[in-house]
Order: sequence, then structure tokens, then C-alpha cells
Amino acid sequence: MNKPVLVIMAAGMGSRYGGLKQIDPIDDKGHIIIDFSVYDAIKAGFEKVCFIIKEENEALFKEKIGDKISSHIKVEYIYQQLEDLPEGYTVPEGRVKPWGTGHAILCCKNRIKEPFAVINADDYYGRNAFSLLYDYLKKAEDQNLYNYAMVGYVIENTLTENGTVSRGVCSTDGSGYLEKIIERTSIKKHNDGAAYSEDDGKTWITIPKGTMVSMNAWGFTQSILKELDEEFMLFLENELKNNPLKAEFFLPNVVGRIINDGKGRVKVLKTHDKWHGVTYKEDKATVVKAITKLKNDGLYPENLWE
Repeated sequence: MNKPVLVIMAAGMGSRYGGLKQIDPIDDKGHIIIDFSVYDAIKAGFEKVCFIIKEENEALFKEKIGDKISSHIKVEYIYQQLEDLPEGYTVPEGRVKPWGTGHAILCCKNRIKEPFAVINADDYYGRNAFSLLYDYLKKAEDQNLYNYAMVGYVIENTLTENGTVSRGVCSTDGSGYLEKIIERTSIKKHNDGAAYSEDDGKTWITIPKGTMVSMNAWGFTQSILKELDEEFMLFLENELKNNPLKAEFFLPNVVGRIINDGKGRVKVLKTHDKWHGVTYKEDKATVVKAITKLKNDGLYPENLWE
């Protein structure tokens, strides 16, 4: 068995947050959100983690996280660079935004040979997510269909008080497989549930309470890398022309097309853990409070890496 690998997407600079939020401490021991994700992943059984970062941030990441955890889990770095494009393509003048989550995972295509889990660097997922993914991936293999997995969160457990968030809104079939995922880039708290807007906040459409959403916690076999390679070419041909400075290649959109084309299926692994994250600077106080409570409840030691 190829032991599953954890891949953490950490190349984004956090435009809404206003800085490199992935390395902002969230407790008085200097831990960052990634520390808790890696700690939970080790508890679940993962033995290797790959950080997708910008090359210029490698020294900073090693200082803040990599060197601390390297005696507990194998650590590798994979670069996501704007210039990493297929032959014949160049970065549009003025573009500084990374190409998105689909491109981030595509950067792994020559580095990862095992089944792998994918998470964001700046999201706290809860321990259950890592156990669900590891247990699925250690048995996963493609047969007539690609066999992937996604951790599904209840939407009201994934919102912030401080603005809008992006979420992949999901629907599932009677067997618990993903039927459809729609990336909504402007979701906010609404009454005791959520709502999304497609017109810069002029109108809001209610999302039913209990709706499952993706937080980019995925489990993949190797086949996803081939699909991303092909889809990225289509993205560059089509989407980039319409919005050269900000168009993004979203991983959930590629997964959705794989499902629609009948190439694969995605098992939704449901969790009722609460998401915590720092989409905005104002979110940090909420995350600090939540982590303090989890420590007080005994889920984490004061110092994770002693």
C-alpha cells in the first residue's frame, strides 16, 4: 500500500486578510493554524506532508513550521509559481494573483506518486477530517471510475462574522456521492443560515441550513493530476481571455466536470466539526479563542512539538 500523503496549499498571499496569514501565530506558543492541521494529520496516520508554496517563501516556511515538525513527519516543498505555465503561454502583464487551487495541485504532478489528501493552509478543519481522509485513501483505487473523496461541512459551521467567504456548495445522491458542486465566491451569514450573491451584494439568495459545502479538504488518486493537466489547458484557452488578471483555475470546478462527464465519483465524508479560519484580520480573535478552548478541553497539548 502506498501510504497517503497530505498536501497543504499555502502559496496564496491572502489578499482579503492583508498579509501572509498562513504564518500568523494563533496562540501564545507561536503555533499557526498549519501546526494544528499537521498535528491532527499525524494522529490520523499521515507520515509525509507536502507544502505548496511560493519559492521565495521557503525560508520563512521552514522557520515557522517546517523545521519544527520535521522530526515528527517527513516534509517536502513544492513550488507554485505564476510562470509555471505550459509551453507557448506567458503571464499576462500586470497579473500577480496565483492561478488558483487547481493549478496548485497540478504543480504536484511530478512529485507525488501516492494517493493524497488536500487542504488549505489557513483553515482549521478539526481532527475528524484527517481521520476520514486517511481511512478512505489507504484503500482508494480507481477501477471503472476515478474514486475520490471530499470532507463535507455543514455550511453554518463554516462562516465568519466579518465578511463574505468562498465555498463549494454541494449536492449529493442517495448513496452519499457528490452530484454537483458550485463555487460560490460571495457567501455570508444570513439570519441563522447563509446566503450568496452573484451581483456584488445587490441581491442575496438563501442557502438552506444544513447544506453541505466543500472546504477544499479532498482525497485523490493519481488520476486527478492528468485531468488537471488537460483542464488547465482549456482554462488558459477560454477563461483567461475574459479576465487575464484575476481568472482562477478552481479545483472544485474540475472535480465537478469529472463527475458530469461520468469519469469519476466523489464520496462525501460528512463531519460536524466547526471550521475556523482567518479570512479577514478580524477573524483572528475568534480563532485564538476557539484554539484556547480546544486546548482547555484536552484535545491539544500546550506545546504541540515538544
